[in-house]
Amino acid sequence: MKEYSSTDEKIIKATFKILQEEGFAKATTKKIAAEAGVNEVTIFRNFKNKNNLVESTKDYYLDLFINQLEEIFEFEEDQGIEEYLKISFFGILNLSDEDFSILRVAMEEVREIPEKKILISDITDVILNKLEAFFKLKIEKGVIREVNPKSLAIMCFGMLFQSVILWKIYNHDLDFETNYYADDLINIMFEGINP
Repeated sequence: MKEYSSTDEKIIKATFKILQEEGFAKATTKKIAAEAGVNEVTIFRNFKNKNNLVESTKDYYLDLFINQLEEIFEFEEDQGIEEYLKISFFGILNLSDEDFSILRVAMEEVREIPEKKILISDITDVILNKLEAFFKLKIEKGVIREVNPKSLAIMCFGMLFQSVILWKIYNHDLDFETNYYADDLINIMFEGINP
């Protein structure tokens, strides 16, 4: 992760706050400077322009978030599938509000700048790559039958990650206990939906 001066970190944190509140299009260097408690000239001296500042802010928060995701989706060679998926699900569910703010900003970026889906695709790639590596290992060890590990990764990504997004980003309240939900998803994955 790139090192920033304390002033630059203040500016980056202020930028992130303004991006959350205003979105990419309405975030101005004037608003960011006021939030950071610095002169607007300092922003231009340190970052040259608004685009560089926004990119630095995205890089800063993306690095933090990706490090967390890599930890959540890390696995032991002998770890069971059910255990791994459940730990991963609750790891995402228990991310901090700031972490979910990073996701909100990433999703807002896609909405406002659809041709530039960098943040959200970097986030999803980390999760999909970890899941795929886990399933490849389990296939090689004969724990699960020979299937496309990428397909399994995408299916589990949808079940684990997207459901948490629904609850945490879109504030869609659960009407049941999360342990039940996690167990139910894993049961459906292993047993299917046939009677």
